[in-house]
Amino acid sequence: MIQNTTSIPTINIRRLANLRKRIGRTPLHPFPSLSPHPGTRIYGKLEWMQLGGSVKARAAFSILKYAITTGRLTRNKRLLDASSGNTGIAYASLCAVLDIPFTLCLPENASKERIQILRGLGTELILTSRLEGTDGAQKTAAQLAAEQPGRYYYADQYNNPRNWQAHFHTTAPEIYQQTAGRVTHFVAGLGTTGSFVGSTRRFHCLDDKITCIGLQPDSAMHGLEGWKHLETARVPGIYDPGLATDIVPVDTGEAYDLIRFVARKEGLIISPSAAANLLGARKVAHQIRKGVIVTLLADNGDKYTEVLSQIL
Repeated sequence: MIQNTTSIPTINIRRLANLRKRIGRTPLHPFPSLSPHPGTRIYGKLEWMQLGGSVKARAAFSILKYAITTGRLTRNKRLLDASSGNTGIAYASLCAVLDIPFTLCLPENASKERIQILRGLGTELILTSRLEGTDGAQKTAAQLAAEQPGRYYYADQYNNPRNWQAHFHTTAPEIYQQTAGRVTHFVAGLGTTGSFVGSTRRFHCLDDKITCIGLQPDSAMHGLEGWKHLETARVPGIYDPGLATDIVPVDTGEAYDLIRFVARKEGLIISPSAAANLLGARKVAHQIRKGVIVTLLADNGDKYTEVLSQIL
C-alpha cells in the first residue's frame, strides 16, 4: 500500500509561516574604528541574530521551504546535506521545529561546540575526513543519496539555486534599505558562495554602480571554517565567476588578530569568518577615499570558544 503523505507538507507550511518571522531582518553595526578615512564607513550585518545563529539561516529556510512546498521532502524521508557546521545548525534548528529528521555529513575537525549543538538538536552526524574538508563531506552525502534515494532528500546546498536566491530576495534588499541606498561596496567571503552570488545579483539590479568584491583565504591551508580557496577546492555549482569586481585574499592570522581588536574596540566577540569579512572590508576601505562598505558577519564567537580562548 502506498503511504499517503499529502497532508504532511500542509502541516509544515503552517509552521514555516511562523518560522519566516525569525529569519533575516538583521541589524547593521557600524565599525568606525576600522575606517581609515573620514569619508569611508564600514558596516557589518549581525547575521547571528536570527534562528540558528548565523547567516546560513536564510539559505536553509529557503531550501527547506522549497523542498516541503513542492512535496520533495515528506515524512518518509530524511533531510540530508553536507556542511562545515553553520548551515547544518541552521537546518537542525528548523528541522527541530518542523519535526523533520536530519542527517548531516560534517568534517570531523569541526569545532566541538558545533558538534555539541548539532547533536543537542537531534542531528544524525556522519563525520568525514578532516583532510578532505567540506569537499569530502559532499562526496559522502552524494553517495548516501545515490545509494538510498528513498530514504534521503539531498538538499545539496553547494549546487542548490535556493541558496543564492535567499540572499537575492532578503539580504541585499535589507542592506540597500538599511543604508538608504548609499551602499557603494559589498564585500563577502566565498564558501558555498550563496551569500555573495545572490546579494551581488540583486545589487546589480538595484544599482549597477555598487562594487561587489569576493574574499577567499590566501592559501589552501587556512583556518577559516566554511571558506573555500577556489583554486584548490571544489568550486560550488552555484558560483558565478563573472560577478565579482575583484577577489581579495585574506590571511587567517590577520583575521584572528582582528577578533581581539573588535572585542576591545567594539565590544563584540565575533567568529574567525566574521573577522575575515571585516578584514576584507578594511582592505577595500584603504583603497578608496569615500564610500559605504557593507559586509556580513556570519556568526559570533559562541561556537568557537576553544579557538577564541587562545586569541582573546
